[in-house]
Amino acid sequence: MKVAVIQLNVGENKSKNLSKAVHFIDEAAGKGADIILLPECVNFFGDTAEIINQAETIPGPTSDVFSKKAKEHKIYINCGSIYEVADSKYAYNTSLLFDTNGEIIAKYRKIHLYDATFKDRFTSKESENIRPGNKLVTADTEFGKFGLSICYDVRFPELFRSLALEGCQMIFLPAAFPQYTGSMYWETLLRARAVENQCYIVAAGQYGKSYNGNVFFGNSLIIDPWGTVIAKAHEGEGITMQDIDLSFVEQVRNNIPTFSHRKPEVYKL
Repeated sequence: MKVAVIQLNVGENKSKNLSKAVHFIDEAAGKGADIILLPECVNFFGDTAEIINQAETIPGPTSDVFSKKAKEHKIYINCGSIYEVADSKYAYNTSLLFDTNGEIIAKYRKIHLYDATFKDRFTSKESENIRPGNKLVTADTEFGKFGLSICYDVRFPELFRSLALEGCQMIFLPAAFPQYTGSMYWETLLRARAVENQCYIVAAGQYGKSYNGNVFFGNSLIIDPWGTVIAKAHEGEGITMQDIDLSFVEQVRNNIPTFSHRKPEVYKL
């Protein structure tokens, strides 16, 4: 299968953001993509006070756009994530996977919320506007079994190990990593998650300056089960593609059968 990651610089104009996403989806499909991953907050990134106003129901206007494109091109599309209505004060940060018929076959709500403070750099308080999810989400396809995650989730290896134990051969991670933390550990964490779970990691990031002057790291990656970066985005918006054979996952797991070597009775909390 051919996997494409789309790197975008998302702003406050929802229609402009979706127009760019659709443009790159059409281009990737034209190049033979079977599966497409977009970044976190694919249709809106702006003032946190606007999150609730921009949140949508699912199905809704944004999910309909991706559903139609998946059906039109007969491809799988992971929308990255969008804000989903939770209640009058909160939204969910939700990732959707569409199948080749345009049906939503997986819906994952971000579990780990990014609350962080870097003095004189930036502060994030995702929990002020976002409710966390509480469920692992996987999807069975004709290519294999996929797992879903979002951005800050990458710092929590328990989630990725749980997805691997559920049988996932490839895990998606759409993100909007800031430049500062991204330069420190984005690739390191992604490669670690791939190595320790012997699976493919497909990560699509936002790139460039955001609405308030903060800068996204970009560096969208596709990583194989040995932890090798087999595709990496250039600077800027665009598409990065890679052929993947999921049978390689089983080969690696047979070479070093770490799952059968686990001792959960020892390190269970």
